[in-house]
Amino acid sequence: MNTRGLLDQLLKSGQDLLQNKAGGSQNKSAGGALGGLLGGASGSGGLGSLLSGAGGGALAAGAMGLLLGNKKVRKVGGKVAIYGGLAALGVLAYKAYGNYNAQKGTAPQREPQTLDRLPPEQAEQHSQAILKALVAAAKADGHIDDRERQLIEGEFTKLDNDQELQHWLHAELNKPLDPTDVARAASTPEMAAEMYIASVMLVDEENFMEKSYLDELARQLKLEPGLKVELEKQVRLATV
Repeated sequence: MNTRGLLDQLLKSGQDLLQNKAGGSQNKSAGGALGGLLGGASGSGGLGSLLSGAGGGALAAGAMGLLLGNKKVRKVGGKVAIYGGLAALGVLAYKAYGNYNAQKGTAPQREPQTLDRLPPEQAEQHSQAILKALVAAAKADGHIDDRERQLIEGEFTKLDNDQELQHWLHAELNKPLDPTDVARAASTPEMAAEMYIASVMLVDEENFMEKSYLDELARQLKLEPGLKVELEKQVRLATV
């Protein structure tokens, strides 16, 4: 199962969003498509049909838009736009570790093995854990109903026809939201940090349900309080 390529497409899908939004361009590029979602799509059906016949980047924007939900996409879509792809999550986690260790005044026992510093096989393990975290974070406000699940799965199928991945995604979308289950996917501290960054990226922290989920996820991931704060700070700095 190759989640790495799919996840990279999703995270790159909003790359040109802010530029397109500022310029008012509504083309069928990835940025233009997600810009359209932010600008005024109304209803999940609109999100899916908006991108019919568009290229791969725009399809990824559509999948991300559906995953975010129509209301949430306007609030946090800008965060998604800043991320240049999968490796960016690793870079942010690495920076957070560096700052946290500097604040503690202690030298790390080893260099953090974040996603941007891993060989392909290990990067794939991180990718699957991060995608699991993204799907769970998208469900944190309870917006995904049966119809929206079908639309999301349809958009993901257009992006990648890997049957194993489709079955996995179907199972994740249909699971009850459980931060304990999500955290179980983190087999290393670095993976936990990247999963938390991805979750912060998708969650609307002004929403009580979503903020509560995020706090419980951090507990289940066993993130040290100082590192949690630093990870959140890196997301804010990257999205200013």
